[in-house]
Amino acid sequence: MKTLDNINIINSVDAMLEINGVASVSTESKVIDSLEKHSINFIERSPFVVLATHHEGADVSPRGDEPGFVKVLDANTLLIPERPGNRLADSMRNIIQSGAVGMLFMIPGMDDTLRINGFGRVTDHAPYLDMMKHKGKPPKLAIVVDVKEVFLHCPKAFIRSKLWDPKGHIDRSTMPTLGKMILDQVKGGDVAAAEVDAVDAMLDQDNKENLYHS
Repeated sequence: MKTLDNINIINSVDAMLEINGVASVSTESKVIDSLEKHSINFIERSPFVVLATHHEGADVSPRGDEPGFVKVLDANTLLIPERPGNRLADSMRNIIQSGAVGMLFMIPGMDDTLRINGFGRVTDHAPYLDMMKHKGKPPKLAIVVDVKEVFLHCPKAFIRSKLWDPKGHIDRSTMPTLGKMILDQVKGGDVAAAEVDAVDAMLDQDNKENLYHS
């Protein structure tokens, strides 16, 4: 197992800044404290957001739906539907116990991203849930976010990764199936093909039937 015994660890912010440098005044000035027309437009076009939370540990969770699935209630309030998942509920557990949230909104094909930080709360408030119905059925829960920081993030990471470039997309068959990877992780390998097929079929069925309600 690799250890940290023989590497230099930076233990102070000042030491890190001395090496990394500091943000320019113009960069710092782009951090604003509320949503305006460009950030609202970005959210309304975004079908995908990464939600970061923390309590005793950190967690990052992907959230996706039709563009605009995250609702803008006002200049400092967002509403995120809690769609069916694995029911581990790590994000909601963290939000209930800590409240701190960070979000990274993405739009497919666009290298710029929108970052929002704030304070979250979990709710079952019926009028809010009704705003996020799918085929007449509301989600069971939602996350209300009090927005504290808003800023557009530069595209360098996406340019370097070429994330949206189809030429960089892998052939899915070059990776094991999700069922195979999960079973190997849980059982340590040597899993029968029939068991893998069964788990893959179960996952596929769940994706078809429980995208919005479970």
